[in-house]
Amino acid sequence: MDYKIESLRIHEVQRGKLAIVSKVPLTNKEELSVAYTPGVAAVCEAIAQDKEKVYTHTIKANTVAVISDGSAVLGLGNIGAFAALPVMEGKAILFKEFANIDAFPICLVSQDPRLTILTVKNIAPGFGGINLEDIKAPECFIIEEALQDIGIPVMHDDQHGTAIVVLAALINALKVKKKNISETRIVINGAGSAGIAVTKLLLSYGGNGTYITVCDTKGMIYFGREDFSNNPQKGEMSMKTNTSRKKGDLAEALKGADIFIGVSKKDLVTKEMVQSMAKHPVIIAMANPDPEILPADAKEAGAYIIATGRSDFPNQVNNALAFPGIFRGALDVRATRITEKMKVAAAEAIASLVEKPTPQEIIPSLLNKDVAPKVAGAVMRAWEEEMKLKEIAAETL
Repeated sequence: MDYKIESLRIHEVQRGKLAIVSKVPLTNKEELSVAYTPGVAAVCEAIAQDKEKVYTHTIKANTVAVISDGSAVLGLGNIGAFAALPVMEGKAILFKEFANIDAFPICLVSQDPRLTILTVKNIAPGFGGINLEDIKAPECFIIEEALQDIGIPVMHDDQHGTAIVVLAALINALKVKKKNISETRIVINGAGSAGIAVTKLLLSYGGNGTYITVCDTKGMIYFGREDFSNNPQKGEMSMKTNTSRKKGDLAEALKGADIFIGVSKKDLVTKEMVQSMAKHPVIIAMANPDPEILPADAKEAGAYIIATGRSDFPNQVNNALAFPGIFRGALDVRATRITEKMKVAAAEAIASLVEKPTPQEIIPSLLNKDVAPKVAGAVMRAWEEEMKLKEIAAETL
């Protein structure tokens, strides 16, 4: 099947992928009067007197806004709000299918982070969570950080959803390789939102900064490189990774590396690069829609474990394994934000669903309906544990 042609056909036939379905009947005057006026006024008054009732009397407790400005869509780049809409619709139906969350695609024409922040704050009353999507760096960092105190969880999925699923895949890949993360040489290609988030999560999980190298389009990031002096995220990574200040391009970085993680562009890794890596190399090539190296080429070059972001190859490392369950858990426990411990808990939950990892299976299938409930439960427990620790700390002061 040609997925592109079929996708164009089905989107045109269906006029998109999303629809709204009423929960209540509207077949007579009585039903109309209960659902709308005059009956609905009583609900409005109840919420006006007690704002918490918005969670029990409206859709807020089960809604997520999927918000994008279209500035970094898949691997397609800055294609704008209109062209981003099919992806946001796709996210919305994944929320519904895997976590029974009602999600709404919202595409913004403006790419000014100040306007995005203001818009999200203004529409937040109607939603239980905010999923930021396909917003380019560094604006995505600014936007997400500015929205952490609006009372509902806000997560930029390209950062944290990606990082969580990469960590899950890595947990199982290292089990197969019988190697500890602290002694593993890892190269991350791509220093945008996903690459930075992946690096941070791996470091927080025990990755050794001496053995982790991040590459951008100009090569390895190292402390003292002058061209990103105005990029605080890359500056932070330069102080925490590649502590030996090794210099050179991606090919140089991959020499002797155990693991390649790609969140960049297609065809950047050659067979020769894979052959230069350490014994039994792991290739996690997630550029979409085309990976940094095709699985067949990676395998021919000697890769031991191969993963991509695509559904038509084995070991699909895709944030769809993470975000439905993360928001399900966050909504159910009424979390106000997504914390680092919640991310780690989600990654471990995803990894645990592959009981006996093999090179052919280091990550559960996107179609595994056990993933979202497992992740949701882990996220809820992590939040509750953090809240208990905060309570204990407050009592001791």
